[in-house]
Amino acid sequence: MLGKIQQNHAFAGNPIIAGQRDSVSTQDLSEAESAGALRVLPVLDGRPLVASLNSSQGLIWRLAWQRFGTCHTALLYSQNSLDVLLAEQLTVQISDSNHGILNHDRLAYLGDRDGVTYCALDVSFPSSNATSTPVACASDKAVQDGRWMQSLVKAWEAPTSDAKVAFVDLRLLMTGTDWADQLSMEELSIAGHARAVLDWHCQSRFCGRCGSITVSREAGKRRQCVNDLCKKKLYPRIDPVVIMLVIDKERDSVVLGRQSRFVPRMWSCLAGFIEPGESLEEAVKREIRDEVGIEVGDIVYHSSQPWPVGPSSMSCQLMVGYFAFATTFDICVDKKELEEAQWHTREQVRNALTFTEYKNQQQSSASKIHLACSGEERKKGSDSKVETGEPVRMFVPGPYAIAHHLISSWALSGSGSILSTRND
Repeated sequence: MLGKIQQNHAFAGNPIIAGQRDSVSTQDLSEAESAGALRVLPVLDGRPLVASLNSSQGLIWRLAWQRFGTCHTALLYSQNSLDVLLAEQLTVQISDSNHGILNHDRLAYLGDRDGVTYCALDVSFPSSNATSTPVACASDKAVQDGRWMQSLVKAWEAPTSDAKVAFVDLRLLMTGTDWADQLSMEELSIAGHARAVLDWHCQSRFCGRCGSITVSREAGKRRQCVNDLCKKKLYPRIDPVVIMLVIDKERDSVVLGRQSRFVPRMWSCLAGFIEPGESLEEAVKREIRDEVGIEVGDIVYHSSQPWPVGPSSMSCQLMVGYFAFATTFDICVDKKELEEAQWHTREQVRNALTFTEYKNQQQSSASKIHLACSGEERKKGSDSKVETGEPVRMFVPGPYAIAHHLISSWALSGSGSILSTRND
């Protein structure tokens, strides 16, 4: 059956979100700190703090959880260093910036596990968080940003004496995570959750109803407008996206498309955002019709995947995967949406899934993670770039993407097995 070949997706399977308390306050976080049961994950411009560790399996990465006091010291040290620089640039000493003063209101609660409370903390440069720190000009801002980062990297605790820590891009962590390693996949899901929550806080600093400032409430589980005449409550949001594999059951083939931003020879599923007032199934039909001009009948749900590495304007997308069975078969590509779309046979798709560069890419990205933690500059270029001498005509996204699992589920199980799940 289809379910036997499915597995947790990247960013799913979070072990601490399941342990979230329904009600939590900053007082609860303070009590957890006093009991030595509070751990904080610093995140800098969307990049979580991670540690490169030696293990029996070789080099691995893990989230570099910190004590609350360590975070306070790190921010205070960075703020003091920045204030010295600002005084030099602006000939005044900054006295109204409190970014370096950490209190529990600034933490975003993530969940609990084994008696430990886990939170995330945005440690980005103050101007990124709308604080009062002034910026003289663009060049000065770059210098200030550099000073802030240089001060931060010196302050963190490593989990072992030989470990190295650094803030690492979440997409690099995604491509560098061994998808067969459950613990690493859990760490990635927590990192994605932390980034999504903090991005939402950053994007929700002002009330959409009256324009007033909003403040964090319930340990970061929501925000509230400070205007007494408004007091609007805001909760974290997701942006749902349907992603679908269009199937021709009789000809045993599927539609795959290419966008202009794709690396050469990569093909993937069709996808699109859901319109207000539209059901998931209606969105599937509309997006397929709009992008390739095909009508579909039966629609079968596959799985869903949190996606916190999408557009910067969205804190987290939810990719909802479907199989859709075509009732018309002539492709008419909307060039505004896709560069190209074609029918591909099962044999072609199976050949694409044997592409050995998936593992090579994962190992290359893992190496970049450890280089970053060692303080070495990452090589320029896309983390998803695939270079190989293999004589393959096409490949599909790697196992970190739901598209890979939609495609492989069909290629390895068949259309009949997919349709049979509708009644399971």
